[in-house]
Order: sequence, then C-alpha cells, then structure tokens
Amino acid sequence: MELGPRWSPAARPGCPRRWRRRWALLGALLGAALALYVCVRELRRRGSAAGRPEGEVTVLLWWEPFGRPWRPADCRRRYNITGCLLSADRGRYGEARAVLFHHRDLALHGRQGLPRGPPPRPPRQRWVWMNFESPSHSPGLRGLAGLFNWTMSYRRDSDVFVPYGYLYEPPSPRPFVLPRKSRLVAWVISNWNEEHARVRYYRQLKEHLPIDVYGARGMALLEGSVVKTVSAYKFYLAFENSQHTDYITEKLWKNAFAASAVPVVLGPRRANYERFIPADSFIHVDDFPSPRLLATYLKFLDKNKPSYRRYFAWRNKYEVHVTSFWDEHYCKVCEAVRTAGNQLKTVQNLAGWFES
Repeated sequence: MELGPRWSPAARPGCPRRWRRRWALLGALLGAALALYVCVRELRRRGSAAGRPEGEVTVLLWWEPFGRPWRPADCRRRYNITGCLLSADRGRYGEARAVLFHHRDLALHGRQGLPRGPPPRPPRQRWVWMNFESPSHSPGLRGLAGLFNWTMSYRRDSDVFVPYGYLYEPPSPRPFVLPRKSRLVAWVISNWNEEHARVRYYRQLKEHLPIDVYGARGMALLEGSVVKTVSAYKFYLAFENSQHTDYITEKLWKNAFAASAVPVVLGPRRANYERFIPADSFIHVDDFPSPRLLATYLKFLDKNKPSYRRYFAWRNKYEVHVTSFWDEHYCKVCEAVRTAGNQLKTVQNLAGWFES
C-alpha cells in the first residue's frame, strides 16, 4: 500500500499562507532550541575550552575505592598542585589524561569492567594501576600484563610513588615535647588471623611482658582515636599483616610516630625501613634472637629514661607527614601527568614486578 504525504496543518486544503509561515517559523525555532540543548550538554560534558584554565589536566577515577562515595579534592589548596580536574564522571573518559583503576575494585569487577569504548582509548591517555595493599592481599594480579601505563603504590619504584607517610625537614623545626607516658606497650589490630606472623609473634611476646590490645580482639579506643590512645604508651607494636618490600603502613606513621610512641616493627627487613626513617627511630623484632630478649630490652628502656629518649632524637630535625587517603593520591597523579610529557610506556609484567 502506497502512503501519501504525512498530514500536517500546513498541508490542509485552504490553509492560509500566514499560518504556513507561522508553522515554518515554529519548526525552525524548535530545531534551533534542540541544537542549542545538544551543544550545551556536550560542552558541559567535555568542559568548554574557554571556561577551563589553560593546561588543566583531567584525572578520572574509574571506580571509587571500595565503593565509598568520594568528593573531589582541592589540589591547589591542600597540596599546592595546580591545574587539576578530578572526577568520577565516566562521561569525561574521552578528555581524561589519566584514568585510575583501584586494584581491589578491579579484582571485584574483572577485566570486563574496564573501558572498552566507544569512544576508543585516547592516544595520550594513561591508565594507572593503583594499589595500597600488599601482594598477599591483592588477588587477581595475573592476567593484567600489558594493560596499564603506570603503577601507583607504596613501593618506591612505582611510577607514582605515594607512601603511607614520610619524614620531612620543616623550615623552622618545632620543639618536640614528649607526652607523658604511663603505660608500656600497645597494639591496635582489626584483622586478627592466627596464621599471620604478627599474631604468632604477639603470642610469644606477651608471655614476657604485658601488652594492651585494642580493636577486634581487645579494648575500645579512647574516644575512638588511635593517636589519643597510643600516646599514653612508651611502645607500639607496628606489626604489618604481611612482609613485603616497602610495605610500611599507617601502623608506623600514624599509630606510632604520630602518637609519639617508639615503634616495634615487624615487616620488611631493617634495611628496608632505614630507606625511609632513621635507624635509631625504631626497634625491629629481627634485632633480637627471640621475643623473650626483645621483652627484656623493652623493660630496660622502661627503667632507663635517657636510653629511651634517644629514640626521639630525630624529632629535632624531622616532622611526620601521614598521607591522606585518597585525595593526596589523585592529586599526585595529576602532578605526575603534568610533568611527564607525551612519552608513554606499558607495564608488561605487573604481577612479576609487584610480587618481587
């Protein structure tokens, strides 16, 4: 069946010419409005060149870590890093100079959760693998070869190195005042696993001196604060959940150093710690043949104030920075992109590198 022309008021027999002009004008206006709407929506999605600072770098967070809501940081105000646009809006994928992929969420969603286009992957865009767990707690490392351009982790040989904390020399060091210490040894632990080396060592150590345990298997923290609780103790067990290169977490930087307690560490080797902190700022369990001898030394320091205070001599020169999750990481990636130039590389053996 052959259809005739579509009916419209302008096609009615006897329709006056002025009505045909009005209908044509109305159609033109509607078309212009539709085109304007599409343009505005596209400009909002991409960000107009006139409305954004020249040289601004867009960093896209593909998954919010652990699915927790996130608000973009002000990199300039907090870290003096300029020219950054941080976003979790996947509509900005085409303009992003770097896309961050948090490993725990990548393991959860799988490779099928990665961008597959359209649009295709922009030629200058860097895919950044981001992980701050140890290899022992990083499932799914296999099968990620050749996907990413950069790594970002606590390891010093990462493309973007963001440790859990660091020491720095302030222009004018503040006098260090040691808080009053009324207790001996504290340990805060949330993930209790009898198979972990730290739990096995604790069980041997507590046979020789008292240890106050907080967290999942112990007492509640004072006002919910680790720092307030630990500041009353002379020593803190900065025991990592696994032992790997450069894996030195907030257990040292925040729980011990920020609370002005001497850290007793169980983690990578002493030489690894000394890459980041002074040799006389901590006690390593490997320094002693047995937990009993470590306990004897801690009791000695408890009774000898000058020997104990020597563990704080470094405070006259350095101050402690505890890294802020996750804002600092995103801003550091932006800074790295701005200074890296256009040369790209590919991480060919991610698992082999991270597990080494």
